[in-house]
Amino acid sequence: MRVLGIETSCDETGVALYDSERGLLADALFSQIDLHRIYGGVVPELASRDHVKRLIPLLREVFAAAGVAEGEVDGVAYTAGPGLVGALLVGGACAKAMAFAWGVPALGVHHMEGHLLAPMLEEQPPEFPFVALLVSGGHTQLVRVDGIGRYQLLGESLDDAAGEAFDKTAKLMGLPYPGGPEIARLAQAGTPGRFVFPRPMTDRPGLDFSFSGLKTAVLNTWQQCQAADDASEQTRSDIARAFELAVVETLTIKCRRALKATGLKRLVIAGGVSANRELRHSLGKMAAGLKGELFYARPAFCTDNGAMIAYAGCQRLLAGQQDQAGIQARARWPMEELVPLNA
Repeated sequence: MRVLGIETSCDETGVALYDSERGLLADALFSQIDLHRIYGGVVPELASRDHVKRLIPLLREVFAAAGVAEGEVDGVAYTAGPGLVGALLVGGACAKAMAFAWGVPALGVHHMEGHLLAPMLEEQPPEFPFVALLVSGGHTQLVRVDGIGRYQLLGESLDDAAGEAFDKTAKLMGLPYPGGPEIARLAQAGTPGRFVFPRPMTDRPGLDFSFSGLKTAVLNTWQQCQAADDASEQTRSDIARAFELAVVETLTIKCRRALKATGLKRLVIAGGVSANRELRHSLGKMAAGLKGELFYARPAFCTDNGAMIAYAGCQRLLAGQQDQAGIQARARWPMEELVPLNA
């Protein structure tokens, strides 16, 4: 089965073609970072309008790169949520129109299921069951995965997601959007141990997260440095290093707990923050210590992309699922509501 995937949940327009026998045929992505940078964050209306502008050129690019005639697909998958409703509607309307014109089924895909399954696009994909850490700008969750659609939420952030904390921390120190990569860049030049921030909720049992207090600790430290006339680039780097280490160690502690609680040996990390090198190193070392394995997608497939939507959509279309009339667009959508596929 050949499936066209469309991703428009936030500020990236992604398109891809996936074939169940040949694998990923082609993918293309346009990021709106430059559009939103001057505002310090994503402006939903601008995001929606830019998706309208980018989708058709990207569709043509992908079909041409794959050497496939436009319309020669067996189904169209699109991100139906969670995400910005206006942006979701753009992708959904485009997908539905093309599916109707080509006489093929369309299917709305869960954005986080797409992220969770992105490592399946690699040469050595993980086998079920495994524990997944979904860590991005909007989500921080630990999930037990026994198969596609067979998800058990183990823990989640009670306030800010880890990626959101990265972005907000960067913003309060005057760093440009998106903040996550800026924090990681500065952290490389940071002085180890100059600042130490708390590892939230690691001193109590459980698998939930909280990053708002960590963000507040950074804010207080930064304001104290400013008051002491010490707001240099090195100070920013030192704070960035301490913050990144606090997040990485917090996530690592919780992942270790999740693996021990479930008795599983395979850990999958997915979402934009999974591209962080320090996080990968820390989790890899932890998994090896438990005689387990760590899996993640290539950096290009950690952030939002069409390939993960095409893959996830293909698995569900192969199982006979498809949309009824109308466009799905859900700002919030718990993964536990997804229909499990046969084992």
